[in-house]
Amino acid sequence: MSQPTQHVLLIAPVMDALQQQLDAHYTVHRLYQQPDAAAWLAENGANVGAVVTRGDVGVTSAVLENLPQVGVIAIFGVGTDAVDLEYARRRHIAVTVTAGALTDDVADLAFGLLLSSARQLCLGDRFVREGRWLQESPALATQVSRKRIGIFGMGNIGRAIARRASGFDMDIYYTDRQADNTLPYHWCDDVLSLAQRSDFFVVAVSGGKESQGIVNHEVFQALPAHALVINIARGSIINEPDLIAALQNGDIAGAGLDVFVDEPNVPAEFIGMDNVVLQPHVASATHETRQRMSHIVFENVQAYFNGQPLPHRIN
Repeated sequence: MSQPTQHVLLIAPVMDALQQQLDAHYTVHRLYQQPDAAAWLAENGANVGAVVTRGDVGVTSAVLENLPQVGVIAIFGVGTDAVDLEYARRRHIAVTVTAGALTDDVADLAFGLLLSSARQLCLGDRFVREGRWLQESPALATQVSRKRIGIFGMGNIGRAIARRASGFDMDIYYTDRQADNTLPYHWCDDVLSLAQRSDFFVVAVSGGKESQGIVNHEVFQALPAHALVINIARGSIINEPDLIAALQNGDIAGAGLDVFVDEPNVPAEFIGMDNVVLQPHVASATHETRQRMSHIVFENVQAYFNGQPLPHRIN
């Protein structure tokens, strides 16, 4: 096998430190800066040995078709729904992610959204800033401790959320592709039975075609009317019109959302609701985690070009 060409194609911007590190070791091309991406790919695509992209952006198969020498897609993140993994397998293109680096941060934000929604922290902050405390009493909020939490998706992030929930003495329910008998939590056969048992319903399942729109009208109808929905996974997993309707109709009590279907375009209905806490897809956005993610991406690209096993390969 010939030595892979040491040209890297960057699909979307990543951390400056990572870009500088890649620039220092390889020839880096930034596809997002090309005025005519198709023309650039047709002329230069054969030189590219590695692709670096973000989990929320991925890389299309149409782009990969123009990269005959590419051997690795290094993803800054854990989401793979924006990459056709089956196509990558057929082409023998390795795919790596930054699994493990962002687990704690995402779980922390999930619980932050849960607490903010239940205890109405954003409303309380506004209440004080507007001077309303001088004239009236704040509204009562919802208790978190000893409530039931339903976790949809018991991977690394789901387990980290469950560990945090145990610190609040919560009853922990979950569903996934299959039960894990080593976990001390309550297994539910499907997402509807999970919803029926959830005071807090947390979406932590992987994105992709299988899970697209799976949290829909039926799920919101199965949830108790006092339930709160938290999503730190992918916006595509929730049917947004159904969620908006459930919130407007009082089928559920509120939501905490870090991800949306058409980011950064957030539906106006969410913005106008006081019972929805919104974040701009920042679950992994801490200095420490983004540094670890950058290190992992570079580590995988370097291993590929050095002909070594890829330490974070998933495909």
